[in-house]
Amino acid sequence: MWKQFLSKLPRTKSSGGGGGGDSGQCSGGNGNPIQRTSSVPAGGGGRSASTIKRMSSAVFPSSVVAGIESLVSFKDVPSSERHNLFVSKLGLCCAVFDFSDPAKSSAEKDIKRQTLLDLIDFVDSSSGRYPEAVIAACSRMLAVNLFRVFPPSYRSGGGSSGGGGGGEGDEDEPMFDPAWCHLQLVYELLLKFIGSSSLDAKIGKKYFDHSFIVRLLNLLDSEDPRERDSLKTILHRIYGKFMVHRPFIRKAVSNIFYHFVFETQRHNGIAELLEVFGSVISGFALPLKEEHKVFLWRVLIPLHKPKSVGVYLQQLTYCVTQFLEKDPKLAGSIIIGLLRYWPVTNSQKEVMFLSEIEEILEATSMVEFQKCMVPLFRRIAHCINSSHFQVAERALFMWNNDHIISLVAQNRQVIMPIIVPALEQNGQNHWNHAVLNLTANVMKMFSEMDEELFSVCLTKCKEDEENQVSMEEKRRLKWAKLESAAALQPVTGHTAVLVG
Repeated sequence: MWKQFLSKLPRTKSSGGGGGGDSGQCSGGNGNPIQRTSSVPAGGGGRSASTIKRMSSAVFPSSVVAGIESLVSFKDVPSSERHNLFVSKLGLCCAVFDFSDPAKSSAEKDIKRQTLLDLIDFVDSSSGRYPEAVIAACSRMLAVNLFRVFPPSYRSGGGSSGGGGGGEGDEDEPMFDPAWCHLQLVYELLLKFIGSSSLDAKIGKKYFDHSFIVRLLNLLDSEDPRERDSLKTILHRIYGKFMVHRPFIRKAVSNIFYHFVFETQRHNGIAELLEVFGSVISGFALPLKEEHKVFLWRVLIPLHKPKSVGVYLQQLTYCVTQFLEKDPKLAGSIIIGLLRYWPVTNSQKEVMFLSEIEEILEATSMVEFQKCMVPLFRRIAHCINSSHFQVAERALFMWNNDHIISLVAQNRQVIMPIIVPALEQNGQNHWNHAVLNLTANVMKMFSEMDEELFSVCLTKCKEDEENQVSMEEKRRLKWAKLESAAALQPVTGHTAVLVG
């Protein structure tokens, strides 16, 4: 029977199939988790098949690939032999090629690409449980094809979460891996295999283990956005499939965040990891475990520190607000944590922080607001007086939020004495016309909110200003007296002389 299959081989492959060697055919896109590229003409033959067979035999025992010809179609063998054929095709796919040169080994690449497509179709249509040998072979093939160390030059450009630009002007073009036409099929096979009902999680966890997960997470530092998008989907699928690995995944991802925040501040996949964890956090059971709160305090809040926070701020804010939805009592401590990392020399980051603070305040109760309102509005007062007009403008825009106005109105005895002096100083000294108009609007709103308290605050502000002027004048007079006294002293050999 097998002689018949072998005799058919040259005829079935000489007509050509899907290609994967031409990097020019790669097409990016994040619309789907893993998007296949177009095909190129094939050039395979019997000699190429034997070459790949020998290469795969170096990884797989010869007994695995020698009994069955790997390029035979699944439909041409009995159902009882299809798992064996599946293992043999996996063995063939352990051959690794150089995709930097599209013309190199094009026939072999084409055969491997077609084999990967056959494997994907088989996983799509399979029924019944996969034997352990199939799971082991698949895990091994995926590791051979995917796990690699990126060269230093790969990370030397800014990266999506790297560099020192803080997201301001970090407009480097993304890097695209020339092997993506091939890698996307491997990722698609991994995604479908993990999600298949034929994969028994109790057996699969032995092969898709901690080592496999860590090496998969390391690939998220890829500069190719298509690869990171695929890994994001796969990581989410693994988290859902293997419940026993969930604590380890959370710990491993936390370690990546720690390394990023406190050591390198350079990683390309922070946004994707946070996107995955946004879904993970939304699935946390109530009441929240202490482990999850520690993740908030030690990981999510410090992630506001790096200069590149703008690249992943949207995903980070979503994770923080998911915690607030789970436990609104965390609002006060979250705001205090953000104040600890408040930027003082980066105006663009300051605008981002103000936007996030507003979003958090919308979900903050009165009790939690009162815990943090004094340090919070002292910081907002500094922002109102910022010479950078965008910071001042963003701080004043907070009074367009009805929920924030409600919180302020109920605590105006504390907040108005903090904010009114900043508004008065703006009205007298700020250079930007738009900021002056917004300042006048907020002062009018405070006056209408509580005219008596507003007048008291203005009076106190003017008194403080007069006292400050008086102190400055006294200080000036003291220095003038000291200078006069020093000028009357005779100059001796080693006396210091004040030169005007």
